[in-house]
Amino acid sequence: MATRCNHLDGIQDVTPSARGCEECLQSGDVWLHLRLCRTCGHVGCCDDSPNRHATKHFHRTRHPVIEGYDPPEGWGWCYVDEVMFDLRDRMTPQLGPIPRYY
Repeated sequence: MATRCNHLDGIQDVTPSARGCEECLQSGDVWLHLRLCRTCGHVGCCDDSPNRHATKHFHRTRHPVIEGYDPPEGWGWCYVDEVMFDLRDRMTPQLGPIPRYY
């Protein structure tokens, strides 16, 4: 596991793609927490959710960095370097209230 993230320079200010996990909203499934792709703005569910859509998005796109999005947690994670880091100064504003499905 790396001690530094080599992808911090690629973090983008993004607009969230949905007010919940995109795929779960389409299928009617539930999620626990949300993760936001800091490359494209995709909103997916966390790995504790049944469908793990944020990780599936990484495997499909290779976009390396996510943000803990709901609740806003102020951290980022790089899938490639397996490093967590502080994003409190660059947190993405939510589009509005996020529906709860757990």
